Amino acid sequence: MRVPRLLGVTSLLFALCKASADPLELTADFSQTSGAIRPLHGVNKGPLGPGGLIDLTAPFQELRLPGVRLHDCHWPNPDVVDIHVVFPRFEADPEDPRSYDFAATDAYLEAIRKTGASIVYRLGESIEHTPIRRYVHPPKDPAKWAAICLGIIRHYNEGWAQGHHWGIRYWEIWNEPENRPAMWSGTDQDYFRLYATTARAIRERYPDLKIGGPAVGATGRFVKGEYQPTDFIVQFLETCQREGLPLDFFSWHGYTADPEEYSVRAHGLRRLLDRHGFPRAESHLNEWNFLPGNSWEALSRSTPAEKRQEFYETQFGAEGAAFLVMTLLSLQEAPVDHAYFFHGELGGFGLFNEYGVPQKSFFAVRAFRHLLETSERVPVQGNRPGRLRALAGRNATGTAATVLIANYNEPESALSLRFLHLPWATSSEWEVFRVDATSNPNAPERGRLKPGQSLPLSLPHPGVLLVRLRPQSQ
Repeated sequence: MRVPRLLGVTSLLFALCKASADPLELTADFSQTSGAIRPLHGVNKGPLGPGGLIDLTAPFQELRLPGVRLHDCHWPNPDVVDIHVVFPRFEADPEDPRSYDFAATDAYLEAIRKTGASIVYRLGESIEHTPIRRYVHPPKDPAKWAAICLGIIRHYNEGWAQGHHWGIRYWEIWNEPENRPAMWSGTDQDYFRLYATTARAIRERYPDLKIGGPAVGATGRFVKGEYQPTDFIVQFLETCQREGLPLDFFSWHGYTADPEEYSVRAHGLRRLLDRHGFPRAESHLNEWNFLPGNSWEALSRSTPAEKRQEFYETQFGAEGAAFLVMTLLSLQEAPVDHAYFFHGELGGFGLFNEYGVPQKSFFAVRAFRHLLETSERVPVQGNRPGRLRALAGRNATGTAATVLIANYNEPESALSLRFLHLPWATSSEWEVFRVDATSNPNAPERGRLKPGQSLPLSLPHPGVLLVRLRPQSQ
């Protein structure tokens, strides 16, 4: 449909909606609030890029991230965080400050703190996809490895070894020990011993810290609609229960093309934790991202470069942006306490390309952050799970309202957005930010809306719309 360029923004929106005889109606009733919108937009990694040439502190601050998890930092050549980097000679004395090299990791963590985000410190190593694996092996002395972890905690929380008093609360023991051989060359029992030894040592020395794991990558499958956990997860929880091990948070991962899958898995894992005697253990989805085609095939060594490029461009393009927002909205109703997108650094799976340029996925997170500015949650009627989701919010003073909409796979692009019982009786000023294949996410459309009037919108899939409303200024 061609629309004359002389049409104003409001007229353009009405013309677009007339292209569909039956627009999809979404209704936000601002007299009905249901708690707070939760800031589940944490990330892994960042904001200092590898080599120190790119600093993403400013865009990180713009996102107001609630937390950053430290895993695969500066991958594929990690020079921060990992045990072998911080404690380079395993035969050294963990009680001697000279055995540690904290300098690069100090700078990395200090940059995170400047963004206002909290830190989840993963104690362990980064993933290794190379034929020869150097660090993802069970420590030959778990007790000494645990003592090294205590030295790291002392440095960051007690000022030891010219350290800091940063109060890092969450300490995670290893990452994906069931992911072999890329993340762990030992057995299940090897990991359980390492977890038991380290968790007990941390709890004894620091009883107020949050201890958790196993940052499991494979969480199970669905059989006739029923969630079935992996044997590894069941054995891990049985070990923790039988031996009375600390488990303040259970961490798990997921990569999928179905944005509703995380919520379903979260419910299954919550029931599993409760059944094994851990009803107070937090659930952390601390690695997640869009998996185009729901397959890892495009990233195999034999895949043509063009296929790999297509995978990444889809992941951080409009489809990835819609998936990201769909997931963040779906998780609002899920039993998940914290979530960390993978990842906030440069390159594949990240919010920025290798040059530090924000991708569409970045602007999707930014749209969610704007929704959080009106944090009193307002449900929206008309959602189509798996296809289109919307959530609204209002601020405590009744001077702002927001609706965030993600069209992941809904063919109908014509929408009609109704606002019931807005916190003000006057007309509204609105602005719409778009994240889609062609729009500029920094160039909002603006207009005015009379009381009781619906706002016609067009949202082709895949795409994201952020609608912000305020009472009309006098």
